[in-house]
Amino acid sequence: METKPIPREAALVVNAHSRKGRDLFEIACEKLTAAGITLRAAHAVDDPDKMNATVREVVASGVPMVIVGGGDGSLSGVVDELVGKDCVFAVLPLGTANSFARSLDLPLDLDGAIEAIANGRRRRIDLGMIDDDYFVNGASIGLSTMIGETVPHKLKRYAGRLGYLAWALKCSVRFRPFRLQLDDGVQVQTMWATEVRILNGTHHGGVELSDQADVDSHELLLQAVVGRSKIALARDWYAKFFKLRDKDSCSRDFHGKCFTVSIDPPQRISIDGEVLACTPVTAKVAPGAIEVAVPAV
Repeated sequence: METKPIPREAALVVNAHSRKGRDLFEIACEKLTAAGITLRAAHAVDDPDKMNATVREVVASGVPMVIVGGGDGSLSGVVDELVGKDCVFAVLPLGTANSFARSLDLPLDLDGAIEAIANGRRRRIDLGMIDDDYFVNGASIGLSTMIGETVPHKLKRYAGRLGYLAWALKCSVRFRPFRLQLDDGVQVQTMWATEVRILNGTHHGGVELSDQADVDSHELLLQAVVGRSKIALARDWYAKFFKLRDKDSCSRDFHGKCFTVSIDPPQRISIDGEVLACTPVTAKVAPGAIEVAVPAV
């Protein structure tokens, strides 16, 4: 079935508190207009807590496409406002890791992202859910959550992925493994683990963690780094970052539509980079929840 073309009218909402948002907002407005996109509204939002309300307002106005500029946390925070609406979700990847953009094969530079919006196509994709909260790309439990919860904002903003690495080394000293229990409705499995990733897309933390996950597979991939060794956790990230032959030797993959995730002791959960929940939780897929703008090829 032939899909409808990408709309030529849109609203732009940029997290101006993000690493690149403030500097690129005016440039993005100019480049989108030059590419043939009529902006009904354009908002540079200085307070990240107001992103949801701003997106909700422009969606309610009937605009056919919302272009959101920011990192994975900004995108995940506002995507709930698009579910069930006849409104295309378009992305300007202005964050540190840009995992959602990577999972969609979007260009990470501003010109490339605008080209995908102006001359790309619609793609209907899934979203993940942690209990009743939608997320675009991935949730995690373990060391990465500790990092996300404690990393200084200025280090995150100015040092990027190198800053995350330095902070990860600091956090690893006091991190402890945990007992993980997974229930997919058919089987209950228990194991020691140092990290759990609940993936709707291929990337998390800017790294391709699996080539078996996809944003339109109609299922989640739950990936556990098994055992009690923090060295194995570091080896897992290293092997996946450099795409080594044995990159999956320290982790186990579980595919399914719904999981109950319980952990002893209970752990906080990072949802697309923002620490927002705590175990136990239900993780499930929301099939075909939204339409996004992606490159034509």
